[in-house]
Amino acid sequence: MIPRIPRHRLFRACLAALFLLPVCSIAARREAPVTTDALSTRMQAAEQRFTRAAIAVRNDEPDAQRESDAALQDMEDVMAACVRQRGCPVNTMLATYNRLLKHAIDADAADDDADDAPTADGIGHEGAAANVPESAHAAHLLSQDHRFDRMVEYNPAVQQAIRRWLTDMRGSLISSWENYQYMRYLMWPEYQKRGLPEALLFGIMAKESNGKVHATSRTGAAGPMQFMYATGKRFGLGDDGTGFDTRYDPRAAAQASAEYLNERMGELNRNIELSLAAYNGGEGRALRVYQGTAARSFWDESVYNQFPAETRDYVPMVVAASWLFLHPKEYGLTFPKVDPRPATLRLTQPASIYQLGICLGNKGVREGYMRTLRNLNPRYQPETFLPAGTTLNATTRVVGLYDRWCTSGARADLARTLVVSDPSRAVVRTGPLQTITPAEASVSAGPVSANAGDWTSTASALPTPPVTARQYQVQDGESLPTIARKFGCSVEGLAKANGLPAAGQLTRGQSLRLDGCGG
Repeated sequence: MIPRIPRHRLFRACLAALFLLPVCSIAARREAPVTTDALSTRMQAAEQRFTRAAIAVRNDEPDAQRESDAALQDMEDVMAACVRQRGCPVNTMLATYNRLLKHAIDADAADDDADDAPTADGIGHEGAAANVPESAHAAHLLSQDHRFDRMVEYNPAVQQAIRRWLTDMRGSLISSWENYQYMRYLMWPEYQKRGLPEALLFGIMAKESNGKVHATSRTGAAGPMQFMYATGKRFGLGDDGTGFDTRYDPRAAAQASAEYLNERMGELNRNIELSLAAYNGGEGRALRVYQGTAARSFWDESVYNQFPAETRDYVPMVVAASWLFLHPKEYGLTFPKVDPRPATLRLTQPASIYQLGICLGNKGVREGYMRTLRNLNPRYQPETFLPAGTTLNATTRVVGLYDRWCTSGARADLARTLVVSDPSRAVVRTGPLQTITPAEASVSAGPVSANAGDWTSTASALPTPPVTARQYQVQDGESLPTIARKFGCSVEGLAKANGLPAAGQLTRGQSLRLDGCGG
C-alpha cells in the first residue's frame, strides 16, 4: 500500500516535472553551489524514509501518513537545491521522485475508483471489499490481508483444498460469504483491532460453521467460530446470566477467536498454520509438537504427521478459503451481490422469525432472509413469537420488505397461518370399522357406507381418551406451537386452557396446564 499523496502536492509535483529543467541554468547562476554528492545522499535518505513510511502505513501505525508527507517534502527540497547546483543530476533525481509519484497516483486512483486491478504478482485483492458500506471497505482495511499472503504457504495441499471449495463445496463457500457479509460489521472490527487478517476470520468461519451462528457440533462446539464450552469460558464466552450462551453471538465469538489466535501465535512464532492446528487439534498438542521439533513448519513431515487426520485436513481448508476470499477473480469465483447495510426492524405486531422468513420472500437473494435474521438476532429461537414493539437487527432492505409484505395483506396473512398451523389437527381419529347388516344400519345413529356388499359404519368412532391435567415448565426458546406439537394438542386448546392468546409469547420457566393434551 502506497501512502496517499494530497492532491495539492501531486499538482505541485507535476508542475515541477514540467518546469524544473528549463529553469536550471537560471537558478544555478543565482545561488551558491552545493555538493552534488551531499544532495545525492540526501535524496537516497529521503527515498528510504518514504519507503519506511509506506510500510508504516500498511501496518496502520500512528503518524505514518505524516512521515510520508515529510519524506516527499525532503525530496522536493533536494531537487530544488539540485537545480541551484551546476552539474547536479537533476534528471536522475526527478526520475526517482516521479517513480514514487507514479506509485502514489496509481494508489490514489485505485482508492477513488475502487479498482480491483491485479497487483504486481498478478493477484487481485477484491474479495471482501465489494458491496459493503463505504466506511467498511476503505483500502487500508485490506492491507493486512496482503500480509496474509506472505504469512501462509501456498502448496499442493492448499491447492487441493481450493479445488474442493470450488467443486462440491462451492455452494457452501458462497453461502458462507453471503452470511459473513451481513455479520461483517459485527465481526471484522474485532480481528482488525487485534491486527489479524480479515481473510483468516472468513476462512475459519467458513470451515467451522459456514456462517451459521447457531451451528453446534456433535462434540459440543458451538457458534460461528465453534468454541468448546471450556475454551470459550476462558475467553469470556458462555451464559450471560439470562440463559443465552454468548458463543452464539457473532461479535463476542469473533473477539474470543481473535484473542485465542493471538495467544497461540504468540506461543508459536506467529505461524498461522500451527495456530490453526491448535485451534482444531488442541493448543497443548500444538505447543508440544512445536517445542519438540525445533520450531519447524507445520508442513515439515516431523510436525505434520503428529496431528490427527482431521487437523491435517482443517489447516489447508481454512487457508484455502482465506485465499479464495482474497483472490476470487483469479479462480473464476463470483460472489453474489448483497446489500448488508444494517438497520433496526421494529415489529408492529407479534411475529416469529419463521413468519418473517416467509412473508419477506427471497427476491434478489437465493435463500431468503431467515438465516440473516437468525444470525443477527441469535438470542431468539426462530419459532418463538416476539411481541409487538420488539426490535430486531436487520438490514435496510429487510425493513423495506417488512413494511411492504409483512404488516398486512394476503402474504402477511398466509405467513401467519402457516406458522400457527397445528399438524396434529390433520389427523382424524376414528374407531375400528364394523360390518353390520342393513337392518342394523337402519337403527344406527351414524352414517353408513357400502363396502363390497356390506354396510360399514363410522358412528362407533372412539372419542379421544381424556388426559389428566398436568403442568409443564416452559424451556428456553419454546412457544405455544412447539409445546402443542410436543404433547399432541392444538395451539388454540393449549392457549385457552392457560388464558393466553394463540400468538402469545412465553417465558422460560413459565408453568402451563396441559389440559386436553395427549402425550
